[in-house]
Amino acid sequence: MVFGGPMSIVPECIFCYHNIKDRIEDEYGSVVAVRDLYPVTSGHTLIIPKRHVADYFMLTEQEYRDVEKLLKITREKIMAMDAGVEGFNVGVNCGLAAGQSVFHVHIHLIPRRPGDTPCPRGGVRGVIPGRMSY
Repeated sequence: MVFGGPMSIVPECIFCYHNIKDRIEDEYGSVVAVRDLYPVTSGHTLIIPKRHVADYFMLTEQEYRDVEKLLKITREKIMAMDAGVEGFNVGVNCGLAAGQSVFHVHIHLIPRRPGDTPCPRGGVRGVIPGRMSY
């Protein structure tokens, strides 16, 4: 795989810039925002670096800063469009054991609304069945 400059790509990667450029909702510096094609809730958005990089822990300091800024910008836009949104889950799958299936880092921003699940307590802890409640 190629891990290089700001626009390095892998042609077959579904999250490389050339494959998502027509779906971009917003952009900030080195990252873009696209709607998830298989959303778990309305507004589910992915923040994706333009550079092909497999894992969140391989991002540059600038990419980390750009991710944080675009997460905040996107959160504000979602909340302005949907008054029912009262919370968010932010998540990243890092590695096969953690459920990563596309090895181009992407950060999920998932809007949450009251009643969208019977008991949201524990949030992201739900990735391990039976460990959500504590």
